[in-house]
Amino acid sequence: MKNIFLFIQRNFNFLGFLILEIVCIVLLSNSSKTHQVFFSEMAEESTGKFNKQYNNWRYYFSLKETNQQLVEENARLRNMLPANFGGPDSSYKVLVDSLMKDSLGRSRKYSVMPAKVIGNTLTLQNNYLTLERGSLQGVKKGMAVIGSNGIVGVVVAVSENNSKVMSLLHRSSKVSAMLKKDNNAGSIEWDGADPSYLILKNIPKSSKVNKGDTVLTSTYSANFPSHLMVGTVYSVVADPSSNFFTLKVKTGTNFFALQYVYLVNNAGYAEQMTIENSTEKNP
Repeated sequence: MKNIFLFIQRNFNFLGFLILEIVCIVLLSNSSKTHQVFFSEMAEESTGKFNKQYNNWRYYFSLKETNQQLVEENARLRNMLPANFGGPDSSYKVLVDSLMKDSLGRSRKYSVMPAKVIGNTLTLQNNYLTLERGSLQGVKKGMAVIGSNGIVGVVVAVSENNSKVMSLLHRSSKVSAMLKKDNNAGSIEWDGADPSYLILKNIPKSSKVNKGDTVLTSTYSANFPSHLMVGTVYSVVADPSSNFFTLKVKTGTNFFALQYVYLVNNAGYAEQMTIENSTEKNP
């Protein structure tokens, strides 16, 4: 209290002048319509500038919530894609109790859920991502991970609330991919050099491949739905000792800026892996 009185005492002249100015402005605006309009416009302009600045700050601090809402909305839209449903063979009567169906009676094969990236390595030969979603939230080993602009990797380990993803930037990562123009398929891998480029192997030399051609996931992958963006062809190398091209592919995903991704669950993954890994027994 003492400090308040000391402040008033030291600045009495200025405070008195300020009060008198305010009183004069009020009296002048009340006695003159012209001045009233003038001061009203000034007040509105000042208030508008303040509100604009306030809204800018509010928008900035709400970006995290906005991004989360957009990710969840994208997940809902991805779940509605026709490619996530498959038509049953009409020659058989198939009863499916556990899978949701669309309006055409097609069973859902793929489902999508968003996840936040809380860990990501880029400088190693074997890189991984850590996601803030685990078994309690429905994550399973083998689920594909995709981003807004391309595929990202595959889940290799799951805890209750987190999951570990083998990035495409891993020397052991292999994903079946194909050229969009002619469906010629090969294996997309990483050579451990530049995080912005992958290597597509085993594309036959009969393919008319050019720089800039689009590379997509193929129909042979158990993890990824087909026709998802992988990247674009950056360069073409013809191996003289074989009948195949080796393509350098610019990744669709920017691994340096991953914040949110989508986990894709293939309802038939376990069955497909079981039959693919089974060995024929000799009689």
